Amino acid sequence: MNATDRTPADLLRSALAADPARPLVTFYDDATGERVELSVATFANWVAKTANLIQDGLSAEPGDRVALLLPAHWQTAVWLLACSSVGVVADVAGDPARADFVVAGPGRFEAGLACRGERYALSLAPLGRRFVPAPPEGYADYAVDVPTHGDRFAPYAPVDPEEPALIVAGAEYTSAELVERARAAAPALGLMGPGSRLLSGLPYDTWEGLSAGLYAPLATGGSVVLCRNLDQASEETLTRRIDSERVTATAR
Repeated sequence: MNATDRTPADLLRSALAADPARPLVTFYDDATGERVELSVATFANWVAKTANLIQDGLSAEPGDRVALLLPAHWQTAVWLLACSSVGVVADVAGDPARADFVVAGPGRFEAGLACRGERYALSLAPLGRRFVPAPPEGYADYAVDVPTHGDRFAPYAPVDPEEPALIVAGAEYTSAELVERARAAAPALGLMGPGSRLLSGLPYDTWEGLSAGLYAPLATGGSVVLCRNLDQASEETLTRRIDSERVTATAR
C-alpha cells in the first residue's frame, strides 16, 4: 500500500491499482455452508455501487451518520468502505434513533425502525439475494436497489482524512486514524505484507474485530478469510479451511 494513503478508500484504490485480480475478502458462514470469494476488483465494484447508492440514492453528505446493524459479513465490509468513500460516518451497532440512516440485517429490523431517516435492509442470504416476496416494512431492499447504481464512484466533495469516519464500541475514529491503527495492528495479527492471509472469526462490534476482519489486511496488501458462526465449525473443518485457503495467521 502507498505511504500517502490517508483513508480506507485510498487503501482500496491502491489495492485495485496493484493487483485487481487477487482475493481480498473470502467469506464463510458455518451456519449455512456459504462461501463467497471477492477479488479486489469485485469488492471495489460493490463498494462503488454502494457508495453511489449512499450519495445519490440516500442523498447522504459527509458527516451524516449511518447506523450499521449488521454482523461480520462481506456485505458489511462493503458498506464500511462505501461509507468511507462518501465521507459519512459508519456507526457500527450504533443507536438508530441518533442516526441519519440505518442499514440492518435479520434480527435488527425492529430496532432499526427507531431511525427517522431512510432505511435499507440486507437479507444476508447467500449471493446477496433479495427478500422474497418483499423487504421488512419500513425498509428498502439493498439487493434490489444497489445493482442500478454505477460501477465507478466519485465523491461530490473530497473526503477529509481528519473528519470522523467510524464509531465502534463507543470510540470514534477519523479516516486517518483508521489507516494508522490498521497499519500498527498488522504485525501483532501476523500480517507481514502482501500475500499475508488472515482468518478472522471475530465479530465486527469491536475495533479488534474490524481491524482483523477488514482494515489491517487491506492496509498491508493482505487478504482476509472472514468467518461467521465459526463456533459451529469442527476443528477438522477449520484445519482444512486454513490449509485450503492458504491462511498465514488467525484471529479467533
